[in-house]
Amino acid sequence: MREIGGYIELDRYRGEMLHSDGVLLNCGRACLKYLIRARGIKRIVLPYFCCETVGEACEQEHVSIRYAHIDNDRKPEDVRLDDDEWLYVVDYYGQLDRAYVVELKQRYDRLIIDEAQNYFAEPVDGVDTIYTCRKFFGVADGAILYTDAELDEELPLDESFERMGFLLGRFERTANEFYGEYVANNAAFADEPVKRMSKLTQNLLHGIDYKFVADCRTENFERLHEAFEVVNQLTLTVPRGAFAYPLMLDNGAEIRRKLIEQKIYIPKLWSGVPTDCREHRLADNILPLPVDQRYDGDDMNYLIDSVKSLIGGY
Repeated sequence: MREIGGYIELDRYRGEMLHSDGVLLNCGRACLKYLIRARGIKRIVLPYFCCETVGEACEQEHVSIRYAHIDNDRKPEDVRLDDDEWLYVVDYYGQLDRAYVVELKQRYDRLIIDEAQNYFAEPVDGVDTIYTCRKFFGVADGAILYTDAELDEELPLDESFERMGFLLGRFERTANEFYGEYVANNAAFADEPVKRMSKLTQNLLHGIDYKFVADCRTENFERLHEAFEVVNQLTLTVPRGAFAYPLMLDNGAEIRRKLIEQKIYIPKLWSGVPTDCREHRLADNILPLPVDQRYDGDDMNYLIDSVKSLIGGY
């Protein structure tokens, strides 16, 4: 029976949603699990430099994993795939161009591109591609998959209202007060089944000014790149709608600790990279400086001055 009247809920947003033509699911690992089931994937090659959740999703689906290194350009080293293996490629900080993805598809065919750090990239036709919403926008969940593989399962619809506390709390208070809830929300996806994206998350994604977000992120990245290119050990291009500015320093781990003392919160991404692996140095010393839509030029200047004061003049 339908409800009429009563109190008013959250407004319905009617703007265009980026990637609305993809398969809308509840989280990134759900996208990978969808692909594993729909493609019948039994073996996969993952980069050592990768989020632990990717390997966990494969293990939960009983997929055999082989790990491979990336080269100095953060691209997969030349890998020879067995007949039934798939190659999983991460677009680190949005540095892969579309022509290179096309080349990879031609070389390997059985290819999955992880665009968790490049939401504004266009998917390449015929390439299975995963996007994660909550790394770019104020939503508690949500991911999008581009694939022509169809999963013959009836997927339940996710619900997000119980996950929204840390987002609403930080809007009016400080990040520290709700950090525990944020961590708990991330951890909860380890046991979440594959679901369709919630109505609440879809609604919020229809309310975003994507052009403003992309412009802001791009401009902030450019400002940081101008300030730090001379000391950054990474060679970078400027991506449209950047995820973060990856500043690689010899003492990045030490700088991160000092920035946190100044309430500048710089995460250590992919802390699970094995310590005896050469990619561990990347995980330890890359500082993903924030460039997102919360910040303007004044914020970037403050961030630049704070970092420069710790690494010395140049």
